[in-house]
Amino acid sequence: MTETSVHALSFEVPGLPPLKSSPTPMLAAGGRQAVRVRALLEAACLAAQQTGWMAVDSPIALEVVLRHPPDGHTGDVTHFLGGIGDVLRDKRLGAEVPLAHLGALLDVALFRDDRQIRRISYREEDASEVSYSVRVEAL
Repeated sequence: MTETSVHALSFEVPGLPPLKSSPTPMLAAGGRQAVRVRALLEAACLAAQQTGWMAVDSPIALEVVLRHPPDGHTGDVTHFLGGIGDVLRDKRLGAEVPLAHLGALLDVALFRDDRQIRRISYREEDASEVSYSVRVEAL
């Protein structure tokens, strides 16, 4: 098990989370979710660097807060959660497509496998701009 002195990690991401339901693999080069995937990876990378977070092998809790204008259609919450889980896990394990296009972002992993997620919290809040926050906590 990888030890970490940081028990939880939180960060903000502009825009919507990546959707797992895209017809092309979410992590594929030039895929429909590429901009969302990159935004999530960049925010997670910065937060991990600032706190010293290392990918954990233990069970985790995942909390997502999606902010958007009132009455704004955003998407399917289960697809958002699946997309976030897939992007933040160790992408080298069982990769479906070549991932070299991610460059250094390929190494951004907050946990090894999304099967480690034991607790999920999701909520939506009204806001003028679309964004979301992610919190990963080692249990």
